[in-house]
Amino acid sequence: MLQEKLLTVQITDNDIKYAESILLGEGEHFDAQRKTFIKNLATIDLQAVPGSGKTTALLAKLLILEKYLPLKKGSGVLVLSHTNAAVDQIIERIGKHCPRLFAYPNYIGTIQSCVDRFLAIPYYSNTYQKRPIRIDNEIYEEKVYCPPGARTWIDNHSIIGKTVLYGSRLNENDELVYGFNLRQKFPLRTKTGVTYKAILGMKQNLRNKGILCFDDAYFLAKKYIERHPIIKAFLRKRFNYVFVDEMQDMDVHQYELLENIFGEGSETIVYQRIGDRNQAIYGSVKSDDVWENTGKTVLSINGSCRFSQEIAKVVQSFSLTRETIQSVATHTSIRPHLLVYQDNTITQVLDKYLEVLKKHQQSGCFPSDPVHPIKAIGWRKTRDKDHKIILESYCPTFTAKAVKTKVDYPNILNYLIFGTVAASKANGLSESRKNILNAILKILRLENILTNDGRVYTKRILLEFLKESHIEEYSMIKLQLYRCCRHLHCERIKEAHEELKQYLPEFLRRTYGLTTLLEETLSFLNSNNIGLGSEGTEDSEQNRSDNIYRKDNLEVQIGTIHSAKGETHSATLYVETYYQNDGGKSYESERLKDSFMGEFAPTRTGKHVKESLKMAYVGMSRPTHLLCVAVHKDRIDDYITEIPNDLWEVVEV
Repeated sequence: MLQEKLLTVQITDNDIKYAESILLGEGEHFDAQRKTFIKNLATIDLQAVPGSGKTTALLAKLLILEKYLPLKKGSGVLVLSHTNAAVDQIIERIGKHCPRLFAYPNYIGTIQSCVDRFLAIPYYSNTYQKRPIRIDNEIYEEKVYCPPGARTWIDNHSIIGKTVLYGSRLNENDELVYGFNLRQKFPLRTKTGVTYKAILGMKQNLRNKGILCFDDAYFLAKKYIERHPIIKAFLRKRFNYVFVDEMQDMDVHQYELLENIFGEGSETIVYQRIGDRNQAIYGSVKSDDVWENTGKTVLSINGSCRFSQEIAKVVQSFSLTRETIQSVATHTSIRPHLLVYQDNTITQVLDKYLEVLKKHQQSGCFPSDPVHPIKAIGWRKTRDKDHKIILESYCPTFTAKAVKTKVDYPNILNYLIFGTVAASKANGLSESRKNILNAILKILRLENILTNDGRVYTKRILLEFLKESHIEEYSMIKLQLYRCCRHLHCERIKEAHEELKQYLPEFLRRTYGLTTLLEETLSFLNSNNIGLGSEGTEDSEQNRSDNIYRKDNLEVQIGTIHSAKGETHSATLYVETYYQNDGGKSYESERLKDSFMGEFAPTRTGKHVKESLKMAYVGMSRPTHLLCVAVHKDRIDDYITEIPNDLWEVVEV
């Protein structure tokens, strides 16, 4: 039974009007489904379709709960999401209206930050009598090295060797495993072997130094709860309202940890999980659903504000959960188009897409939209084998390589080069400044220079330290940053590189007393090798200029479905790509015939069909006005004449 203080919170229609005045435009209101969710303060799941405004409905609930804070007996509200971007959105939209919600005892953050703060760091600190230096995958991988006892085995096993070296983790029994997939057979089966012991020792050494990866945090959290179960009671007492947004994106270990703490046996708290099972493609698409209802009441929001009923009828057919989507959009859309190409016309698909778009522009059905882009997306960007259709097949200039500014590059010259790219995109100096500071932080890590409390520097902490303790150096570094940013803005990369090579050793000497630098640091400063290397790749291909197709004053951004998750487009072209060979069916139009015909896939279906459904559902639910899907004629020849005319408009390329 819920504690009395929870039952005293009753959300009224006037409360909802208050939230509407902040979150919605003039004259707009939440509909019945959204009001039902906002008013509900019981343990439930919310299943919401794409474009439903589920996060806005959650924000409305949080705005209203703010009025009841502080809760009795010192309890608070916990709000978790999967990414920093989602947390930033919460802060941006309601932060100024909810000062108490963002203060103790409440907590709003990512699942990772929550686990670090309340479980992993306390357990590590108590066990090793010191705080971990940093919980971060990139810094962890910087410090991973190949121990002599494992070098021959690693060299002989190529890719799997690197996977073992970087991807293996320590479990609660101090054994090597692949992350949390404890059922997967480990290639080093003999735990008494030299290689196993060497890698195990290296991993233990990193852990003992306080250099942890994200997976380590979950292992520590699991240990903490197993050895001290009372911590669950403390967390339940502190947080009486728990909201988890984008629940479908949680990995198995994250899901199980949340369920362990706030799931069964926690009747004294409100635990609400919010998301869309059909969009579970974060990281990699999986056929199995991590998120299960386990007896909870399920509310639904099946009205989409993004697209009209023409697109809704198509998208719902690709729903793995057989979700019915009702459009509540105020605009009309265009009937989705099937662009049917052949081998010799595949590179003309983009032109046909723009031709369709321009036709509807001229008729007034496709409005100019400066906010939402025109995009072309597909599942696969790299080939498993030759002669398979991927994104590049449709646009030969497409490249899967990325140049998005990344926190870590192999030398300072690469920071400067890609900082210039970032600055040119942002039309300013801030991105270049950020990149140079990231390079300086890399040097501090290489030299193992830590803060006074033994932690790795961040940009903010470094500048605050200089301002408080080395005011002259603070002025000098600001001047140097400005000079180098100006060089980069004028594409004088060589000049910026030379200045930093001269300045940074002196900076380290004056600030930290370093008279000699490690060879690794000198190489990082002086190397002239250009290229991202393995450390600098990132799935951000849509940021490259050669991944934009231009014609007739129109731009089509080209990228993967993963990169488009969470986006809204004015128009989307979904191109089918090769994925596995499943009984001779390797493309969406082969596996998902029922869905293309406007019917749900069979309840019992194979792994690759489920994966294809999720990808198609996410990709096809992006546009507000126009959805086009490109399929090969040979793959739909046997049912093209049966495709409902009210569902698709078929266009030959």
